Amino acid sequence: MMFVSVFMLSLYPIHAQETETLVLIDTDMGKIKVKLFNDTPLHRDNFIKNVKEKRYDGLLFHRIIKQFMVQGGDINSKDAPIEQHLGDGDAGYTIPAEIVYPKYFHKRGALCAARTGDDINPEKASSATQFYIVTGKFYTEMELDKMEKENGITLTPEQKEAYMLEGGAPHLDGNYTVFGEVVKGMKVVDKIQFAATNEDDRPLKNIKIKTMTIVDK
Repeated sequence: MMFVSVFMLSLYPIHAQETETLVLIDTDMGKIKVKLFNDTPLHRDNFIKNVKEKRYDGLLFHRIIKQFMVQGGDINSKDAPIEQHLGDGDAGYTIPAEIVYPKYFHKRGALCAARTGDDINPEKASSATQFYIVTGKFYTEMELDKMEKENGITLTPEQKEAYMLEGGAPHLDGNYTVFGEVVKGMKVVDKIQFAATNEDDRPLKNIKIKTMTIVDK
């Protein structure tokens, strides 16, 4: 996941809120509703800011990998011709990592912030605009046990249950900020993930975010 990210985000502090913000993502393939977690406030507030400024309207899902994730938010993707390389467009600043792990992990439907790699971004700071939604794959208990032993990690019972029954991408856990989740419309996310793609994982036919709006329910 490659981006150009230069400056750190500076946001005015806001009062803590109990109600989780809901955002409706209206796409060419249908509607997806996500909720934003309050204990990742920098990511929540930045996403809300982008939505209110209509920064996402007209952008594409530019990177899709089946049984892994769908990614959007490249600011250069609006009206981009099909031959244009995408993935580097960003807003010129980053969001400090808010990795609330293991409470939030890469289960199916997780809404996460994309970022540049550890080699140039050891702080794991997030892209200001690019995000992905996990589709993932199912894991057996044996596969998860092997992953724990090989990586020296311990998965919680909640993680194991989710990865076996719902699917996900456990290899990303603890390395990317998970700041929300899909509450409605995973069938739409699945339609997007199964679109035909080229060698850069870009859909052969553009899949557009028509609008993003904050909703009450």
